[in-house]
Amino acid sequence: MEKFDVVIIGAGAAGLFCAAQAGQRGRRVLLLDNGKKAGRKILMSGGGRCNFTNLYTDPAAYLSHNPHFCKSALARYTQWDFIDLVNRHGIPWHEKALGQLFCDDSAQQIVDLLLKECEAGKVTLRLRSEVLAVKRDAAGYTLDLNGSAVQAEKLVIATGGLSMPGLGASPFGYKIAQQFGLKVFPTRAGLVPFTLHRPLLAQLQTLSGVSVPAVMTAEDGTVFKEALLFTHRGLSGPAVLQISSYWRPGEFVTINLSPECDLNALINEQREAHANQSLRNTLAKVLPRRLVECLQLLGHVPECTLKQLNSRQQSELVALLHHWRVQPNGTEGYRTAEVTLGGVDTHGLSSKTMEAQDVPGLYFIGEVVDVTGWLGGYNFQWAWSSAWACGQAL
Repeated sequence: MEKFDVVIIGAGAAGLFCAAQAGQRGRRVLLLDNGKKAGRKILMSGGGRCNFTNLYTDPAAYLSHNPHFCKSALARYTQWDFIDLVNRHGIPWHEKALGQLFCDDSAQQIVDLLLKECEAGKVTLRLRSEVLAVKRDAAGYTLDLNGSAVQAEKLVIATGGLSMPGLGASPFGYKIAQQFGLKVFPTRAGLVPFTLHRPLLAQLQTLSGVSVPAVMTAEDGTVFKEALLFTHRGLSGPAVLQISSYWRPGEFVTINLSPECDLNALINEQREAHANQSLRNTLAKVLPRRLVECLQLLGHVPECTLKQLNSRQQSELVALLHHWRVQPNGTEGYRTAEVTLGGVDTHGLSSKTMEAQDVPGLYFIGEVVDVTGWLGGYNFQWAWSSAWACGQAL
């Protein structure tokens, strides 16, 4: 039977980085993955350019039943540390909106960086390796790999969540946690588009592809100001993905479709200057014309001039556009979700090392853990930070 110091299951962002850290600290590391390629989710991320971190990474940008847990790892391996690593590998990058950092060329560069770091640590990487069973005894952990077995003193679970099942996502990590007595919080899709009830969906389908700046508010008061995109299934775009992590089935969201312009003031100003101007043309100055025309068909925008618009009609219209209440039918689910909310309860883990407190030698890192970041590079930074903390401890 082959023996290693450490076996890491999952060659995604967290698993690759943790393997490199442990290997470079002199540990004999075996990294296993059931896929044909390492870092498959990395390659898909950021439109193929990998939003690898965020300049404004902060614990407040993470959801968890234990919100203090992420602080230690994020403080000890920061966004600046990973940016420094990217720079050392000569990878050109740029900042998009809101501190989001992307590769100039390709997400493959981040995968190559991680593989080179693993090579520097003499990590053994085995793809298309399915772990059938895990057992623990006094010597450590024994893994049944479908015909062969390996043994290691320490075992790291970096298998991710349930999002994007087409990339090999599975509940394996949660099952291992439960096997060894750790609590696992129920999971749900996060950073995911909303679907809409009929007839609203049918009414809005003509807007598919239209994007507007918006402010979205969840029932718990959480607010995001980013773009909203109408789709043939419902609502998407950064504002929707962000708020979806705070939304629960049955709840409403409130949408301000004109956050930069006070529509009441605009209508009053335009009435003074152009009384005979149509309401539709007035609104089209600040909203997409297709949106205005759709709202007119639905009876929300009266077919009239500004001088014909009465105060009741104006107040109802302004209220709709600044405080549009929508009750989503649901989300598109794990198929298109960028992350999985919930997972391994962090109360059972060390925030310094990621080790299970009651199961020596067993560690959980990355998305499998109940720590979920905002859209925009925050989840990759959690992968790097949690993997680094674990790698040092190994």
